Amino acid sequence: MTAWLLPVLAGFCTGILSAWGVGGGTLLLLLMTLFLGVKQADAMAINLLYFLPTAAMGLLYHRKNGLGGSVLLRYFETGRSFNMAATAVDVSLLRRPFGVYLLLAAASLLLQEKKGGKA
Repeated sequence: MTAWLLPVLAGFCTGILSAWGVGGGTLLLLLMTLFLGVKQADAMAINLLYFLPTAAMGLLYHRKNGLGGSVLLRYFETGRSFNMAATAVDVSLLRRPFGVYLLLAAASLLLQEKKGGKA
């Protein structure tokens, strides 16, 4: 009966972190693959579904503040290009580079915090 509690709690917490700009989708991916035993391909599909409402709300917010238009479309096209490239490559080839990227991103944030910069 409580098997659903951890996934729901994880989704709720990563949703809050996403709203703060922390990157809750990345955290959700790690949680699903490392702790919940979800296959990486399934976790990526769930993460895409998780991203859709977040992206929709972001789009509404940007339009409300007059930030829509060609700049926003460029971001969408860039993301689409990366998505197409990532789906053409075997998942096992992407695991290590993605892990290295996460470690470098974390180190960068820690160094900024240590220097007194705003993360």
